[in-house]
Amino acid sequence: MSTTLHWKDSTVEVHKVVVGPYDNNVFVIRCTATGEAVLIDAANEHEQLLELCRALGVRRVLETHGHWDHIQAVPAMREAGYEVAVTALDAPRLKDVGYDVFIDDAEVIEVGKLRLHAIHNPGHTEGSISFAVANTPLLFTGDTLFPGGPGNTALEGGDFNTIIHSIDTKLFTFPADTIVLPGHGLNTTIGNERPHLQEWVDRKW
Repeated sequence: MSTTLHWKDSTVEVHKVVVGPYDNNVFVIRCTATGEAVLIDAANEHEQLLELCRALGVRRVLETHGHWDHIQAVPAMREAGYEVAVTALDAPRLKDVGYDVFIDDAEVIEVGKLRLHAIHNPGHTEGSISFAVANTPLLFTGDTLFPGGPGNTALEGGDFNTIIHSIDTKLFTFPADTIVLPGHGLNTTIGNERPHLQEWVDRKW
């Protein structure tokens, strides 16, 4: 499984695979001290994700939001016994695939000795959520923040002014060297993106 290793320090490993027709990023955040892990976004290609989960000690699945390209593997994950968590606001989008528990804004999620801070980031969907791993530079932003701008706000539940406010007040408060790991595409940093906020406002996407 070392081929999936994307980032690591002394306390945490991040594994990444890219799945499905929309090249969704699926991340596993693993506590190196205990071997416990969570999977971010059960997007697609459930056989590969289940293999990853078994190899890396995944206990549960956290969904950044409920768009269909991020939830295709949810039924298989739940059938295999993995708990799936989503915000209450995005839970209706999972009515066909199911979910188990809600994630609340500012909730602290324990993964072994790691602590993930849930950050409600509305704008791409009403209930989009990001995850910051305490005492690391890692910030998992789903489809809220990408290299070069915010996520798409043209879909149902999206709102451009909301996503801009959400990014500005909840994500751009992180240090410049914070690593942004989005739901599609490449990593970026808060320092790379923050100077461009006004450009995004001016261009309106």
